Amino acid sequence: MEGAAHLKPGTAIGAYRVQEKLREGGMAALYRVVPNAGGEPGLLKVPKLEFGNHPACYAGFEVEQMILGRVAGIHVPRLLASGEGDCGPYLVMEHIAGKSFADHAAAAPLPAGEVARLGAILASALHDLHRQEVVHHDLKPSHVILREDGQAALVDFGLAFHGHLPDLVAAESDRPLGTAAYISPEQIARVRGDPRSDIFSLGVILYLLATGRMPFGDPAGMAGVRRRLYIDPLPPRRIVRDLPEWLQEIILHCLEVRADQRYATAAQVAHDLRHPDQVVLTERGRRAKRPGPLVVARRWLASLSATPLSNKLPTEHLALAPNVLVAVDTSCKNEALFQALRDATRHIIGGEQHWRVSCVSVQEPSLLTEQEDGAEIMRALHMQRLVELHHWVRPLGLPQERLRFHVLEGSDVPARLLEHARASHADHIIIGARGSSGLRRLLGSVSSRVAAEAPCSVTVVRAAQAADMDT
Repeated sequence: MEGAAHLKPGTAIGAYRVQEKLREGGMAALYRVVPNAGGEPGLLKVPKLEFGNHPACYAGFEVEQMILGRVAGIHVPRLLASGEGDCGPYLVMEHIAGKSFADHAAAAPLPAGEVARLGAILASALHDLHRQEVVHHDLKPSHVILREDGQAALVDFGLAFHGHLPDLVAAESDRPLGTAAYISPEQIARVRGDPRSDIFSLGVILYLLATGRMPFGDPAGMAGVRRRLYIDPLPPRRIVRDLPEWLQEIILHCLEVRADQRYATAAQVAHDLRHPDQVVLTERGRRAKRPGPLVVARRWLASLSATPLSNKLPTEHLALAPNVLVAVDTSCKNEALFQALRDATRHIIGGEQHWRVSCVSVQEPSLLTEQEDGAEIMRALHMQRLVELHHWVRPLGLPQERLRFHVLEGSDVPARLLEHARASHADHIIIGARGSSGLRRLLGSVSSRVAAEAPCSVTVVRAAQAADMDT
C-alpha cells in the first residue's frame, strides 16, 4: 500500500489521477487531482495511517467524510467522491479557489471596516453551518477560504460535531480537541456540539484581525490553555487606540468565558458587524484594562468546580434565539393593525430566551425625492420612519439591547423585505395584511408575496382577527 504522504503524480485514485501534492499536515495529505474522463479538478484528501499515528487521525477522516456527505451550500466544499484505494481510504472534494483568511491575518491589524466586513462574511457562513447541525470546533484563519464571489467557505471538518452522527473523534481522545490558541472554554471541559464554541473562536479571529495579536497567545500546554477561564484578554483598544468601541464590544462579547453570556447565534454577530450604528455599548466596549487580581482569583476558584452547561443539538441552541423580523408599514396609520402586530410579536418571542426583534419598514421613492434636494428629503423621510418604528415598538416594553431598527429603500416592497430577511437570517417574519381592494387582488398583496417566497416561517396578521401562521 502506497503511503498517503508519498503519492506520485499520475497515480490513479478511483476515477481521478494525482497531479501534485499541495500540503501535508499531521493527520492527512492533500493533492490536486483531475478526473480521468475530464471535468472539474478536485482536492484529494488521504489520512496518514502510518505506524504510531493517533487513532483520531482516521476517526477525524471518517467524520469529515460523513459530514461533507450531509451538508450543502456555498459555505462548505462539495464532496465529489470517496472510497478506498491502494493508498487506503480517500475523499475527493471541491478545490476552492480563493484567498485564505490566514492571508488577511498575516496583514493584521486591519482597518475596523475591513475587520467587520470579513467577520460578517465568516459569521454568516458559521450560522449556515450551525443550521445544518454542524459545529466546526477547529475554526481558525487557515480553515476559512474566501471564494471568488466573496462568500466564505469552511474547510477541514476532522474535529467537527454533527448533531445526528456519532462523535467518533471524541470517542478516540481523552483530551480537549481543537487548536490551543482558538479553543473555547467548553472544549476545555470536553463539551462538544455547542455552536457558541465556534462564536468564541470567531472572537479570537476578530481580535487577531483587529490587533495583529492573539488574545490568549499560543499556549503549548493545558495550564496555558486554561488561563482563558479566568484571565480576560487585553482590551483590543489598549493595543489599537483608534479601534471603535462598537468593534471592541462585539469582539469581547464573542470572547465571554460563559457560553450563555456570549452572542447566542453567529447570525447576531453578523448583524452587529454589518450595522455598527446599532450595537448597544456596555462596559465591554469601554473597557480599558483587565479585571484586577481579586476578580481573577474568584474566577480561578469557580473554574475548578464549574459544571458544563447542558448539551443540546446545535439547532436546539439556535431555537432559543430566534431572529424575528416585524414588517411595519408606518404609513398605514391603522392602530388596530399595529396592536395586532404587537400582540403577534409578544406571542412569538414569549417562550424563548435569547430572541431579537428587527423592526423593519420600507421607504418607497416619491416624486418629492426626484427634486433637486431629493437626497435631503429622503434622509428626512428615513429619519421619520425610524422615529415611527421606535414609537410603534415602545408599548411592548422590550429591552433596548434586543431590538434593531431598519428602514429599507426601494419601490418593490416585498423584494426588499425578502432580501433583508435572507441577509439577516430571519427565523420568523410577522407582517400585517391590509384591507382588500381590486388593485391588490389584481397585483397581489405584499403580505401574500412575502408569505409565498420567504425563507422562514411567516405570520400574517389582520386587525380584525387572530394571527394566521403560514410556514
